[in-house]
Amino acid sequence: MRVRQLTAAAAALLLAAVLGGCSEDQAPARTPAPAPAPTSADPTTSTGDVRPADRTDVRDGGTLRWAVDGVPATLDVYQDAATADSALIAHALYPSLFRPDEHGRLVPDPDYLEGAESTPPGRLPQVVTYRLNRHAVWSDGTPLSAADLTAQRAALSGLDPAYRGAHPAGYDAIDSITAGADPHEVRVTFRRPCAEWRALFGPLYPAAETATADAFNRPLTGGPHPTAGPYAVSRYDAAGGTVTVVRNPLWWGDRPKSDRIDFLATPPERRLDALDQDRLDIAPLTAAVDRAAPAPATAPAGLTPVPVPGAVPPAPVPPAAAPEAAARALRRAEALPGVTVHRAAAASLTQLTLNAARAPLTDPALRRALVRAVDRRRIAEAALGPLGLPAAPLGSHLLAGDQDGYRDNSAAAGPDAAARLLDRAGWKRPGAGRTRAKDGRELALTLLVPAGSATAGRTAEALTADLAESGVAVRAVTAPADTFVRDHLAAGDYDLALFSWPAGASPAGEQRPAYAKPRPDADGALDPGGNYGRSGTEEIDRLFDRAAAELDPAARLDLLQEADVRIWQLGHSVPLYQRPELVGVRADLAGAGAWGFAWPRFQDIGRNA
Repeated sequence: MRVRQLTAAAAALLLAAVLGGCSEDQAPARTPAPAPAPTSADPTTSTGDVRPADRTDVRDGGTLRWAVDGVPATLDVYQDAATADSALIAHALYPSLFRPDEHGRLVPDPDYLEGAESTPPGRLPQVVTYRLNRHAVWSDGTPLSAADLTAQRAALSGLDPAYRGAHPAGYDAIDSITAGADPHEVRVTFRRPCAEWRALFGPLYPAAETATADAFNRPLTGGPHPTAGPYAVSRYDAAGGTVTVVRNPLWWGDRPKSDRIDFLATPPERRLDALDQDRLDIAPLTAAVDRAAPAPATAPAGLTPVPVPGAVPPAPVPPAAAPEAAARALRRAEALPGVTVHRAAAASLTQLTLNAARAPLTDPALRRALVRAVDRRRIAEAALGPLGLPAAPLGSHLLAGDQDGYRDNSAAAGPDAAARLLDRAGWKRPGAGRTRAKDGRELALTLLVPAGSATAGRTAEALTADLAESGVAVRAVTAPADTFVRDHLAAGDYDLALFSWPAGASPAGEQRPAYAKPRPDADGALDPGGNYGRSGTEEIDRLFDRAAAELDPAARLDLLQEADVRIWQLGHSVPLYQRPELVGVRADLAGAGAWGFAWPRFQDIGRNA
């Protein structure tokens, strides 16, 4: 499982894990939506930029120094306290039966899985037979077995409320888990079809950590916890800001190239200095560049400013300073000696969301007109061009540009120009350059953007200019990361909002909450759940549910494409671009970079011989 993150441009805001990846809805055959006509050629994007590792050219030994935001409060990615750093370190320590490749496809990890097979489409009940690697053992010598899968299913299915934390899609669809012909074979029987079964058991934790609610609810940090990765924890120092992992002596796969990895808590604003001073080898730099602080004003030569009690503090930095500071930080990163800046599109989809519960956007005709008014290519150029990335606009709400099955469905928004649609909706323009109005009300909207983000700032400026050309007045309103979701998205306090959703390998389960039709809660109030746009239909819900239950890959993709077409037609949101990802890596390191969909293969990362 990837820890899902809602990112306000470059700042990560963690959300709860998604639900509902396997459906009980056995609907009749669908009526396909017409396939949109292809649009004009756009620049292509690449999710991930990693220097390949030829193990024969990588020398043995040495220590990797890897920047993280902080020492995680837990390494169990299913607990509420988990962060992206929890997932990063967990992948060095714990098994995942499947892992995503560079195009977001889940493929078996041979270190843990010799093979897996599901019953064919149409045959019920669905049974998946896993063949575990016979050499795979936990660090206490216990082989991986059906007991581990059984305990994890109990912890994550949601059937026992004593287990706190996430309930990822699919575990509640499991009916039974049994040993097969021998201890290395495991049979999982589902009570309803589960198309995205490959996303289960990744990471997989030992039964000792999940068999009881008390064990599962405890933070998983340092100490004598069984692991089964190429590395094992040797130091977990939250106060000192360090997690150290060393080679696992019982590891059965390719011998890790590096002796140890130090994960070092390093705030983004200090990472360029740390790379420059040779104190880091791998450092994510997206936030360091995107949120770079402007250089402080300098006093005249020979004068040292002295704080004066009661003095008025300096004026806040003007908005234009953020892009200038970001450009300066990027130039510095590119000039660091012995460091390569890997840049790529992240597995994260930035979109403009329209709040359908707030007038005047309650009118679907107005929402559809605004969708047509956005020039996605222009927005992508403004956001990505300054970072040296292709200006590749997104045409799908559900899949990234180079993800398996991607299709640009933007033509589903219709052929009519925005101006014509706005006129039809009753919003008339009193004159050239003037703001449209209806019934005495001007078409003036707020745009919620994350504070301090240069990429979001460039995007907001381009969106404001775009919509102004159609007679729509837009005023950007910034919010800090700690209140962006709670006080604005979840509360419905915005008209338009700019943020990102992760793109994962299991879109039917992972993306459904963002587009599910809001339902009344116990008090009768509309509960949007994870759908911050607050618009949805029963048809879109059914399409997601049928995709989650469709075991035929081609038919499942058709259902997802049809759902995306309907989302375009609803005027829910506008996919804009994939969020940028920048990672600074020592030039002599192989196997490291911007991983995109994939996870680091830790045992291959090391210094060139």
